[in-house]
Amino acid sequence: MDNILGIAIVYLIGISILLTFNELNYRRLHVKGEITRKFAHFSATLATLPFPYIFSSHWYVFVLAMVFFVVLAVTQKSRQLKSIHDISRKSMGSYLLPLSIYITFLISNLLDNKFLFILPMLILAVCDPMAAILGINIKKHNGRIKFRGRKLQKTWLGTAAFFVTSVVITMIAIYFQREFFDFKTIWLSVLVAGVGTLAELISWRGSDNLSIPLSVIAVLLIFL
Repeated sequence: MDNILGIAIVYLIGISILLTFNELNYRRLHVKGEITRKFAHFSATLATLPFPYIFSSHWYVFVLAMVFFVVLAVTQKSRQLKSIHDISRKSMGSYLLPLSIYITFLISNLLDNKFLFILPMLILAVCDPMAAILGINIKKHNGRIKFRGRKLQKTWLGTAAFFVTSVVITMIAIYFQREFFDFKTIWLSVLVAGVGTLAELISWRGSDNLSIPLSVIAVLLIFL
């Protein structure tokens, strides 16, 4: 119990240091808010991957998620932590990220399946920032996707980057999970990537932070 509590405190300190480092980059080096926000998203989400091997109870993750939810709410209201909040678009993604981490962990914990946490978090940590950064920073030959005459907020390059990286990550993860490579590894990887990409594509104001891991979990529960 004491060891687990100590690790939880270390995580709190580590994420605090990460946010401080991110804020310094934003203020001193004048890195764009979209970039610092995605760096924090990538780093913080990736840092949660060991959670299933550390915390036996979901309540530890719940407390961690609540602490950072409160921090995000307070800093936005007080106009602090601009490395996270300084974006031109309206988004609730930063608030949904700790909620998403907790819900994904809860499902994984209740079903006693660590893979149900690890793969969705990997995709959320790597593929989502990859899609956003490429979509925002590469303008040439990278128009927004149109659906029924309406332009979506997502770009062709960003969506393609999300899909391709999702396929690669999922294929490697499923290979290590099943301990052999066959046709199911391929089609299941494509299916996970496709459903995750669709969830990212139709998301609204950062809701993909929740819809991506939940859609990946749904596919894994049905087909894996």
